[in-house]
Amino acid sequence: MDERVFRNAMGKFATGVTVITTEQNGEIHGMTANAFMSVSLNPKLILISIDQRAKMLNKINEAGTFAVNILAEDQKELSMQFAGQLKEKKEAEFDYMSGIPVIKGALANIVCKIYRKHAAGDHTIFLGEVVDIELREGAPLGFYEGKYSKIVS
Repeated sequence: MDERVFRNAMGKFATGVTVITTEQNGEIHGMTANAFMSVSLNPKLILISIDQRAKMLNKINEAGTFAVNILAEDQKELSMQFAGQLKEKKEAEFDYMSGIPVIKGALANIVCKIYRKHAAGDHTIFLGEVVDIELREGAPLGFYEGKYSKIVS
């Protein structure tokens, strides 16, 4: 099957938008991702999937920790920045939770330590054990068929 057909089919699944963050040698790194899901309640585990060509892969491997930041609907520009879609780079605002940088104003900040990792095709799947969570009220930023969208409840 054609790669484009596969991508188009996957685009039919509406998702939220996250920015994955970590810190290595005092420098904060982040990338936009929608390959995220919860896995287990006991222990509390989540899953992220990172392309093996992504710079973020080595950053997470070396740090051993990461945060998943679920973006609010007014954080589209932040998503675009961490996806490398903006020509002019802006400074993102970060807080720290359990020593890990997190995006200020996100609906949820989920701090994890690597629990397991698995190579899967051209990606690496990380299972993260959740060590800290912070929640805020608001509407999520959505993504559907390659475009940002609103999720109406």
